[in-house]
Amino acid sequence: MGQVVLEMEGISKRFGATRALNGVKLTVRSHEIQALMGENGAGKSTLMKVLSGVYQPDTGIIKVDGKQIIINKPADARAAGINLIYQELSVATNLTVAENVFLGSEPRTRWGTADIGEMNRRTEEVLHTLDAAFSATTPARKLSIAQQQQVEIARALIHKGRILIMDEPTAALSDRETDALFIIVRKLRDEGIAVIYISHRMAEVNALADCVTVLRDGAYVGELTREELNPSRIVQMMVGRPLGDFYQHKGGRTPGKLTLEVDNVGGGKVKPASFKVHAGEVLGLAGLVGAGRTELARLIFGADPKASGRVLLDGKEVDIKEPLDAIKLRIGYLPEDRKGQGLFLQLSALANTAMNTLQPNSRLGVINHPALRKLTAEAISRLSIKVSGPDGIVGGLSGGNQQKVLLARWLAINPKVLLLDEPTRGVDVGAKSEIYRIINELAAQGVAIVVISSELPEVIGICDRVVVMREGVITGECTGEDINQERIMTLATHDVRVAA
Repeated sequence: MGQVVLEMEGISKRFGATRALNGVKLTVRSHEIQALMGENGAGKSTLMKVLSGVYQPDTGIIKVDGKQIIINKPADARAAGINLIYQELSVATNLTVAENVFLGSEPRTRWGTADIGEMNRRTEEVLHTLDAAFSATTPARKLSIAQQQQVEIARALIHKGRILIMDEPTAALSDRETDALFIIVRKLRDEGIAVIYISHRMAEVNALADCVTVLRDGAYVGELTREELNPSRIVQMMVGRPLGDFYQHKGGRTPGKLTLEVDNVGGGKVKPASFKVHAGEVLGLAGLVGAGRTELARLIFGADPKASGRVLLDGKEVDIKEPLDAIKLRIGYLPEDRKGQGLFLQLSALANTAMNTLQPNSRLGVINHPALRKLTAEAISRLSIKVSGPDGIVGGLSGGNQQKVLLARWLAINPKVLLLDEPTRGVDVGAKSEIYRIINELAAQGVAIVVISSELPEVIGICDRVVVMREGVITGECTGEDINQERIMTLATHDVRVAA
């Protein structure tokens, strides 16, 4: 454990009548990765914006190396060695890597012009320490998201950063890119930099963190050392209830009649696949990233054309050529990319919720707006969506509330079948618990549900059966006591082909 480099004590912040922070404390040490966890709205981002000079606290003090400092603006934070890398990266794609690294603080020649040579030289030195696969003169537009993140880290190191704040840094990264980022973060830690790492992903925290600080409702809950870390304890601190209550599904569901039958459906990377789902059943579709799970769901829903096979609903073959056909049959599909493929972020909760039900709520071409407002208000109440009302803009909501708006759209069609692709990705544990509650309620009402998830504890916790895919092929099915991580991973990684 390193020396204490940062202390935040009694930090409070109000926005009008809303108390965002209430006497929060945080202690960070050199040679340490400090995970900061909490639900959306717990105060994590507000606390980091106070630390980075975006906000000024109403009360409290900040100390660096035991000395109190005043941070009135981001430049003050940078001067103190504090750098914040936002989830939404701020790389200017029209500039080179070096120009991005030194943006706003370019060294000057004796003639007053930017010293490009010096910028390139110093940037190359930092990129070498990060094992970057690009150069200082590379145009930023040619970089991947993971490489742009390295540019942000290089910018912090150029300014002699001693405290690096990373806000959900893996949100847009692949598994391979995430592993590469972890190597960099550990290297920075070993070189003495204190890293504050904000994440909702328990596996990441378990892999990286030397300690965890938990906030709830704007207040400090506690700090756990590496030896004390376990998911149950962290979740209980975050949401105020034990992990045992998290998934809520206690088993004992009795599936009803056969609702959905997928018979040798194939296309693209998906080889002919077959499975069945009954009313009131939650079927898990598991496998590694790239196994073909999303592609199979899109074939069923009509988002992509089938090359083979058929889909049966209630024992009758149905012709689904496009998503509209599936919607008319009361089959819903919640996509993995809710922002890119699901939601209209600039529109209201009403517009997003009601768009699949405009026809039944119209007469002679005139939309029944009162009916749609009632439908949306009921969905907001039923799903506990934290939005100002039906007219609230979806783009301003948290990830969990955006996901619930998307769920509300499909609940509006009174679905027989729901295909849920990574339904809890990018949401905090409180929102996850709410989504699990909704899934359980829908199953109890007789909806046939397929859940695609890369989180094995989630698959095991909420599903009645699990079908596993590998490289576009269904390799097996798990039921009862076989629904465990070892069995699922065996089917997901080994070249075995068993009829599902």
